Amino acid sequence: MELFLDSVNFEEIEEAVKLGTLTGLTTTPTFMFRHGITDIDGAIVKLSGMVPSLHIEALGNTVDEIKAEVERIMKLPLKKKPVFKIPVSNHGISACRQLVDKGFEVNIHLVYTLNQAYMAMAAGATYVCPLVGRLHDQGHDAMALIEQAVDTAEWYGYKSKIMVSSVRHPEHVRQALLLGAHACTIPWSVMKMLPQNNLTTVGSEQFLEHTRLMTMKSREVIREANPVCKISGSVFDAIAQMTESRLGAVSIVDDKNQLVGIFTDGDIRRKLKEHGAGFVNMKMSDFTYNKPLTVNADALLYEAVEIFNKHEYDNLIVVENNAPIGMIDVQDLVKMNLLG
Repeated sequence: MELFLDSVNFEEIEEAVKLGTLTGLTTTPTFMFRHGITDIDGAIVKLSGMVPSLHIEALGNTVDEIKAEVERIMKLPLKKKPVFKIPVSNHGISACRQLVDKGFEVNIHLVYTLNQAYMAMAAGATYVCPLVGRLHDQGHDAMALIEQAVDTAEWYGYKSKIMVSSVRHPEHVRQALLLGAHACTIPWSVMKMLPQNNLTTVGSEQFLEHTRLMTMKSREVIREANPVCKISGSVFDAIAQMTESRLGAVSIVDDKNQLVGIFTDGDIRRKLKEHGAGFVNMKMSDFTYNKPLTVNADALLYEAVEIFNKHEYDNLIVVENNAPIGMIDVQDLVKMNLLG
């Protein structure tokens, strides 16, 4: 089924073209009016260079007026020959026949009945365009008309393509596909929904999470700041490192930069209560340290996640040859959807 965008919004058109599935574009004077376009001819010229196929209006109250409008538009510096949209009517059908005989492609639109669709096919219209949304709005079974028009075209061997228009939601597109419609023109709001599904989104996110866990190394997710305090330093030094890094912990190292322990904001609260305000002037060597939780810099990320899940700590020191090169904060993994 050919896929057309129904729009005159240049940003939408550019986004739709990027999908790589667009057959062309349909426009209306109403769209141009709503978007404040006053230079209609200029817009037509620009649009003709943006899409593979452009459907534009050729309006007139008589056959001669419609043909004159086609001739006028063809004198514009178009990038390609457009398909001319003509509302269905007696003079519209006659103009269609004459234009087709001269090698033009015509889209007969504003079709609401099978009889109208039949006359458009008989006149050689390239596209016959029923408006399903407007029919539905008035309580009619619009898709029954699409089915009848498709069957008629195939039964009698008409070359006309049945184009579903006035699309309101993705369900209209699904039904058009099931009924064998040859083309569908839809607004960008509907088109961008077609590849989407909540279950697909959830599955894709899970695949991405698992891929990260099995391919990324711990060194790739450490914070830019690496808060480190020598054991000969003071508590004040450690607090300053925490404040600057905005992490709730600091690695304690010896004179050879080998990891000795970890000092956390929780330790600050506990020792402040134990030692009083003078605690900030104490040396880091005044305290004893348990062996801190670490993960090797080249370990896969899933190892770090396993450690967090098992121990429920807020920070994990990433080491290389037992020297701390950074920290992983549990909130960083939460933001990456790697932890619950």
